[in-house]
Formats: sequence, C-alpha cells, structure tokens
Amino acid sequence: MNIEELFAKEARFFMAVDKNMPILIVDDYKTMLRIIRNLLTQLGFTNIDEASDGTQAWQKLQEKKFSLIISDWNMEPMSGYVLLQKVRESEQFKALPFILVTAESKPENVIAAKKAGVNNYIVKPFNLETLKTKMAAVIGAF
Repeated sequence: MNIEELFAKEARFFMAVDKNMPILIVDDYKTMLRIIRNLLTQLGFTNIDEASDGTQAWQKLQEKKFSLIISDWNMEPMSGYVLLQKVRESEQFKALPFILVTAESKPENVIAAKKAGVNNYIVKPFNLETLKTKMAAVIGAF
C-alpha cells in the first residue's frame, strides 16, 4: 500500500458517509432482502436496490453505479462468492466495497472470501448493531 492509498483509507473515517449512497443488496430469499433493507433504512440509508442472485446483480452493476454491495454467499445460478470474484476481476468495479453474508462460518469460507477480496463478512443471523459495525469498517463511521 502506497502513501496515497493509506491516506485515502484513513480519510474515509473522517468524512461523513452519504446516507443516500446507492447500495445493492443481493439475496435469493425475499425475506432476507426485506430484513436487510429494513436494517439499512433504520440506519438512515435511502438508496437501496435489490437483486435475487449474482447474475441479476452483475446486470444491475452494468446499469447503475453503486457504492456498496451486500450479498448473500449461497445463491443460484450465480453465488455471491462468484459475484465477488467477477467484481474484483473487473477494472471498473474492483475497488467497490463488498460485504458477504452467509449462514456458514467455516474458517475455509472466511479465508476464501478474504483471498477473493471481500471487505467484510457477516454470519447469519445478525442484528442492526452487527450490520452497522461491519459497514462502518468498510465505508467509515456513520
């Protein structure tokens, strides 16, 4: 990490987070999408879009600029893990903050996600405070 990247990373924690930043949430269960949307709304975020799997999320990324992705891991036909890999391989999206959500806390999954470039990892079930803490670590305190 060079000095510019270090300062940019540190500056995130001192800048106000835009509560209208576009967030893409990805999950194949409508109930989980509704839960995450409600939690984000409680945190004050207003610009939330949804996708039901990685394929649909990838399509939405081509159509709109997002500031954060919160994606489930296990989905068909494209998992959140594969979506993460595609995002990190893309020159256009490789720096896009990405949080993976999963019911599995296997160490090998956490390691694989970190190697693939995930910014943070949330294990289900989770609450408002957990989401806020994980997001703050990625986009800065709010």
